Amino acid sequence: MDLSTLQIPVEKTNESRISGVDFENLPFGKVYTDHMFITTHRDGRWQDARIVPYGPVSLEPAAKVFHYGQTVFEGMKAYKDTQGKAWLFRPEDNQKRLNISASRLVIPEVPKELFMEGLNTLLKTDLEWIPKQAGSSLYIRPFIFASGLGFHASPADEYTFIIACSPSGSYFSGKVSVRIEETYARAANGGVGFAKAGGNYAGQFYPTQLAVSEGFQQVVWTDDNTHEYIEEAGAMNIFVRIGDTLLTSPTSDRILDGITRKSILQLAQSEGIPTEVRKIKVTELLGAASDGTLREMFGSGTAAVVSPISSFGYRGKKYDLPELSDSYASHFKKRITDIQYNRSEDPFGWRYPVN
Repeated sequence: MDLSTLQIPVEKTNESRISGVDFENLPFGKVYTDHMFITTHRDGRWQDARIVPYGPVSLEPAAKVFHYGQTVFEGMKAYKDTQGKAWLFRPEDNQKRLNISASRLVIPEVPKELFMEGLNTLLKTDLEWIPKQAGSSLYIRPFIFASGLGFHASPADEYTFIIACSPSGSYFSGKVSVRIEETYARAANGGVGFAKAGGNYAGQFYPTQLAVSEGFQQVVWTDDNTHEYIEEAGAMNIFVRIGDTLLTSPTSDRILDGITRKSILQLAQSEGIPTEVRKIKVTELLGAASDGTLREMFGSGTAAVVSPISSFGYRGKKYDLPELSDSYASHFKKRITDIQYNRSEDPFGWRYPVN
């Protein structure tokens, strides 16, 4: 595939499904656009890149993704402004992170030109699927999986890269109550916690179900060794405000380098809000909750942008957080979404037009 003159062929669907979609009441990630981008890596190169109608993918039972979990993904969004212009938010960061994840699982990296051209062509093809309603967006899911065959425990000899899209409403509504986890760990030192590998999320489901059965919506993960430090909130990075200082855990082998996380840190620093990127002890959180200096906690991620935490549980005790009229959570969510929807200036160069 000659990336310097790359043109993605488009096979249009015979009949669009868009007329049957209620864009005023969109669930998250359950409605899919008419088309998808697909390409295959074999014989040492990506080939046969094309846009095709969205539909099932045929795999043999011996495809290695089923047996050894070689699969990584990304999460992105496209937005429409009031003039109907479509935008992406920091897409090159998603492309870089996809390759970081892929490398860790011995999956071939996707060249930037192929990723961006495939994405742009897909979005142009399904442009009408990007919602115009406030708060809605087109969720974009790029993913790679081992489609090569074999029961031998080794990397596959073939991989498939797909980008599929889903018009979606808001991911979360309202605040969430979380439980600080002390038994299970999301990731371990030297592992794949920093990668967006499918198995990371599969391993979260059981502990999260246990927390839900106790009346919580999510889990706050702690370090795998001592469970003394908070690290992530569900599938999101976590922020804590003590006094007026914004704290978040440093990225590591165990913690995802979130694009929304990086954006919040850059916004905070540009506005002179005190920030600290450091380990946060559970005991520090408990102390701040007891003396009234714990102002707020929130998760950050592509799907929800910012998800405020109303309370947390630890060793059978519940700690409520105060209701704030000047919360960092609402402030940063507005700042980021204003940039995403082209409602404000973008001094950081994060907004990317769909051409």
